[in-house]
Amino acid sequence: MTAVPLWLSPSITLAKSDHQKLSYLALAGPGSNDPEAADDLLHEIDRASIVDDASLPVDVVRMGSLVRFRTGRDERTVLLVYPADADIASARISVLTPIGAALIGLRVGQSISFRTRDGRPQMLTVLRVLPPPTGDDGNDDGPRAA
Repeated sequence: MTAVPLWLSPSITLAKSDHQKLSYLALAGPGSNDPEAADDLLHEIDRASIVDDASLPVDVVRMGSLVRFRTGRDERTVLLVYPADADIASARISVLTPIGAALIGLRVGQSISFRTRDGRPQMLTVLRVLPPPTGDDGNDDGPRAA
């Protein structure tokens, strides 16, 4: 097995519409249940290249994407959603989780390092991305203020 740098942060791309909604969500994060996850998301947003929605490549993970990825020996398929729509039992993963924040903006074949909720370092690799159906970004209205 090839050794991988502990903190691998590849370049990522976000659609303008996702960038706006996610910025709002991350900045509202300090009042949320998981301010550390909001900080992780804000870090990803800050380092992303922003493109028009129509110019976003189809293999980029965005809100509402169905994503297959690998961590270690495990492979999972999840739908990336806003926190209000998350449901672990249905594989609907919030962007405000360590895995969700790590996935956003990645392309097929890219790997990224992240820390689990209990602080363990992990690496994930995106294997497949199915974009959301037209007009579906993982939530009908985007983030909502409490």
